[in-house]
Amino acid sequence: MTVAVFILSLLGAMALGMPIAYSLLVCALALMAYMAGTGGLPEFDSQILAQRFVDGADNFPLLAVPFFLLAGEFMNAGGLSRRIVNLAMAWVGHFRGGLGYVAVMAAIIMASLSGSAVADTAALAALLIPMMRKAGYDVGRSAGLIAAGGIIAPVIPPSIGFIIFGVAANVSITKLFLAGIVPGIMMGVAIGIAWWWVARRDQVQPGPRMNLRERLRATREGILALALPVIIIGGMKFGVFTPTEAAVVAAVYSFAIGAFVYRELKFSRLYGLILTAGKTTAVIMFLVAAAMVSAWLITVANIPAEVARMMEPFMGNKMLLMVVLMLLVIVVGTALDFTPTVLILTPVLMPLVRQAGIDPVYFGVLFIMNNAIGLITPPVGTVLNVVCGVARINMDRAFKGVLPFLLAQVVVLFLLVAFPPLVLVPMKWFMS
Repeated sequence: MTVAVFILSLLGAMALGMPIAYSLLVCALALMAYMAGTGGLPEFDSQILAQRFVDGADNFPLLAVPFFLLAGEFMNAGGLSRRIVNLAMAWVGHFRGGLGYVAVMAAIIMASLSGSAVADTAALAALLIPMMRKAGYDVGRSAGLIAAGGIIAPVIPPSIGFIIFGVAANVSITKLFLAGIVPGIMMGVAIGIAWWWVARRDQVQPGPRMNLRERLRATREGILALALPVIIIGGMKFGVFTPTEAAVVAAVYSFAIGAFVYRELKFSRLYGLILTAGKTTAVIMFLVAAAMVSAWLITVANIPAEVARMMEPFMGNKMLLMVVLMLLVIVVGTALDFTPTVLILTPVLMPLVRQAGIDPVYFGVLFIMNNAIGLITPPVGTVLNVVCGVARINMDRAFKGVLPFLLAQVVVLFLLVAFPPLVLVPMKWFMS
């Protein structure tokens, strides 16, 4: 009955048009009222909810979120994103379907800089969609490729998704960061192969082949942007700084390069960039705080134990259980956005994962990857909506274009379900 109260109150509030954060608070109120009425809690006490709400946001690792968001804003405004695209263009732009490979290569590099799928997709789409349209590429397919490339950002470190999951699940964020490197690269390789398959018959004239001098110049201009992921990953590997401190390093570094080296980041724009990052941070923090209230009541109501009883037929087989959980997340991800899905499902699923003996870091990587895939599945599909707006196409055309790349990402997801060492072995190597 407790599970029914949880689901019905959450879905009912959402059906009334409430924002997700307020729906989570309504769900918490309903759970507390139900448990107070059935003896699960001594009494209904709204002060407990307020205290849990404050405690949910009062978490040091969450300081990384505003700084990584700010780093992304500085990179886009300071010319780092454009130089990454130019670098990719210099080395792979001359192949058949070359602009598609440029999009894939740039998406992987940018994912290692900002950790925000929406920001990366918006930047890449603004730079590449006009070029691809002018070159004669199918705009829907091009938009789909860029959207699929954008969702690599929550998987390759630094990832805001890993930070939120790590806080909610009490899992090492550093381990999540290092475990996400190989799966993120695999996602990029998969959509690159899918692009080769769908674009091999296109009669689009490839771009001019640059000579070695031009390539080296583009590499030299982009090398400062490429240094950032090396600094972040190397710093965490060798214990120089924590993920939260890495976020500050990323923001300061991207500001310094954009303002003083490339000189494209003007001081007059700082207020607007900081305000944008602050607004996005406020939305995320309010969601996290509201979710922590629900998470506490989910634990008190022993909902994970009820879910475990439902999943009991699958508990004896870790791979089968992971398949079921991934299918569940795929379904939920079509209806909810990335952050709410992570915050709602994490407190429900993590006790089940630990009880089954599944490595929490391994589950976290696949869970975040699955939620990232939800960003390009309609009807919510935030990243798909962003690329539709930039490319000025409707959702049907964008979904048709993204479908082969979506399938490629799903194949990678279930490949990792079948072969956990693809996640765990590289993580242990990076940690050693």
